[in-house]
Parts: sequence; structure tokens; C-alpha cells
Amino acid sequence: MPTNSGNLIWKTRTFAAIVVVTNVTGNFALSWGIKHGAAMDGSAWSFVRVVFDPFVFCGILLLAGWVLSRMALLGWADLTYVVPVTSVGFVLNAVMGAVFLNEIITPLRWLGTLCIVGGTVLVGRTAPNTETP
Repeated sequence: MPTNSGNLIWKTRTFAAIVVVTNVTGNFALSWGIKHGAAMDGSAWSFVRVVFDPFVFCGILLLAGWVLSRMALLGWADLTYVVPVTSVGFVLNAVMGAVFLNEIITPLRWLGTLCIVGGTVLVGRTAPNTETP
């Protein structure tokens, strides 16, 4: 099967989307649970309570799914494609933090976020993998 077949491109884009969604939702759930859930006072019991907070636990499961889906994606697409394309998750994490967690994002951070978007667009226009000569 040629490396740039429609099936590979469709599969790669689908898994890239899964990687981004599980990363963003997992990070958001984890952050929300840590900030709004059970308090950590340094004891082992408080750590257990925090891990089993519904948001924290959901975040952990989503981030485990993120790792597994990223591993699958790296199985057929180049690292130099996967990392920049899925970095759009950094942008979405910043937006989620600003909108739902009331985090203040400085203009310099927004500028960095725009640089990530530009890199993602450039790399996304290339083939998911390269053939060895």
C-alpha cells in the first residue's frame, strides 16, 4: 500500500484528532479536579482522595487514552509529523484554561500560541510519513 494512500491519511487525521481531544479534555478534567475537588494536605490519604475525585480520575483515564492513541499514531506516522500536528492541543489547552478556568494568558503567551498554530498548519500540509530511499 503506498504511504500516501487516502486510507492512511484518513486514519492519521482521525487518530490525530483523537490524540488532541483526549489530551485537551484529560488535562482540563485533571486541572478542574485538582483546583475544585478534594484538597491535598500532604498526607497519603489526601492524595488517594484526590486521585479518586471524579474529575481527576476521568482526567487520568483520558490521559491514559491519549498516550495509547499517540502510540498507535506514531506506529504509522513520522514523529516529525505527529508532534507538530498534535501540538494544536497546546492551543486548545490555553483556550480552555482562559475560558473555563479563568486563567490569565498574557499577550506573550498568546503570541507563542499563534506560533504553534502556524507550525501546525505548515506541518499539516505535508505527508504523514516519508519513504526511505
